Amino acid sequence: MSTIPLTRRGAEKLKAELHRLKTVERHAAIQAIAEARSHGDLSENAEYEAAKDRQGFVEGRIKEIEGKLAAAKVIDPAEVDAGGRVVFGATVDLEDEASGAKATYQIVGDDEADLKHGLISISSPIARALIGKEAGEVAEVQAPGGLRHWEIVDVRYV
Repeated sequence: MSTIPLTRRGAEKLKAELHRLKTVERHAAIQAIAEARSHGDLSENAEYEAAKDRQGFVEGRIKEIEGKLAAAKVIDPAEVDAGGRVVFGATVDLEDEASGAKATYQIVGDDEADLKHGLISISSPIARALIGKEAGEVAEVQAPGGLRHWEIVDVRYV
């Protein structure tokens, strides 16, 4: 299995979800199964089936998160010294050459991505176009609306 890059914040978020799944969700699923069993015939018991499905989802998610954390390489952007180049964890200020629109994104792991908070996945088209570039360079990004050119205004490691 290859390593999965995560910021410290992303690793903590996954650890918190894992803890919640193991301590709260797992027990709730077990309780729901026990409650559904008490209603009798399991062959026609929709509550039992739903509870078993929920338990399967919880256990699957626990295994998925444990696997990701085991393969994770936690990167603290503040400790990165990439000489002004865009790398994983970098915060990048951009300006759209056509419209003049400004945007700021931090490049994070797939599980951390949240566009509303300016966090874009390392595997997103814009992040892939930015990686390795420096302030002053232009990144061409193939967006659903067509090709866009973003000028890199600044690169920070925070």
